[in-house]
Amino acid sequence: MSKEPWHRRVQTRLNAFWRGLTDGLTMQELWTQFRRETGYSFQLYSREVERRMEDEPGRRRRLGYARALLRAMVLKLSPARRLVLLLAFLALALGWSRDAGLYTAIGIFLLVALLAFELADRVAMKRDLQIAREIQGWLVPRTPPEIPGHSVAFTTRPANTVAGDYYDAFRLPSPVPGDGAWMLVVADVAGKGMPAALLMASLQSSLHTLVQEPLPLPDLVRRLNAHACAHSLQGSRFTTAVLAQLDPATGEIEYVNAGHNPPLLRRVDGRLEALDAGGLPLGIQADGAYRADRVRLAPGDVLVCYSDGVVEARSPAGEEYGEKRLRELLREPAPKGAAEMLGRVMGAVEVHTGDAPRADDETCLVLSAGH
Repeated sequence: MSKEPWHRRVQTRLNAFWRGLTDGLTMQELWTQFRRETGYSFQLYSREVERRMEDEPGRRRRLGYARALLRAMVLKLSPARRLVLLLAFLALALGWSRDAGLYTAIGIFLLVALLAFELADRVAMKRDLQIAREIQGWLVPRTPPEIPGHSVAFTTRPANTVAGDYYDAFRLPSPVPGDGAWMLVVADVAGKGMPAALLMASLQSSLHTLVQEPLPLPDLVRRLNAHACAHSLQGSRFTTAVLAQLDPATGEIEYVNAGHNPPLLRRVDGRLEALDAGGLPLGIQADGAYRADRVRLAPGDVLVCYSDGVVEARSPAGEEYGEKRLRELLREPAPKGAAEMLGRVMGAVEVHTGDAPRADDETCLVLSAGH
């Protein structure tokens, strides 16, 4: 048996190296990922810089912007690592000015060491965030439940590894097994990332504890608000939410909207109704009042609940998707079932955003009657 030609062996090894380096992503996928990460990093560093430089004129503004951006990047390092970075720059400067290879080598070594330190932190943080994401995944349903006479579908796209959005669909306790109402929830904790995710977990736990008591929906929301106020850091970490109780036998929904984007109810004839009865977001006013309202779903009606990340999703040019586009989309002939409507909504948002960085968590829950 003849040996494989050497150039084939080299090509095989290079292909294996490339697949390992890129995790099998195509060049288009790599470019999209790079643009999203670059956009997020630029927003992170430049947010404060833009506020400082907005009143500076012309060339001075550009130079000041560059200095302030560099300073913002350096200040993200710990004091010890800032010192290492300074020593690296000094060594490189000495190496270039005196043509001394030793100083250049020291500067490069210090930069590589600094990169290694930052990568170690990132790997440890990524591992912790991945565990947090897995735990968060246990707190929400992974597959839609089967609701008699209805179909439900939901999804979330976190802006970061973990999300501050919360969705849920579960049967409320009932003395008759297999009977009773269903609770549907979409909520959005102010902010994103780990702080919002922790408060989301607290909200989920409180809700599942409170529903064990036979409370009217407005009272349940008031109790949930009292818990949120005790953990909202004086209102800075409030939560918007829509909580709805569905009676599958009648199609009647009782709901409370606590400062959330009003869910849109698409009637079978294409008319849209906004569900906006309720009160303030949870966690702002401890004695806040909440009003419930009722709607009845007829066969073919579809209820779309969403977080603000859906309508505030931006295109690469910075244009929001907007509620107007969402309403126009929902007025089109409705597909059969909740999953198809969910796919239509989230697909339209994905097309609009393209490869722009995701600025906020995007969550949507759809309930369809008569399927």
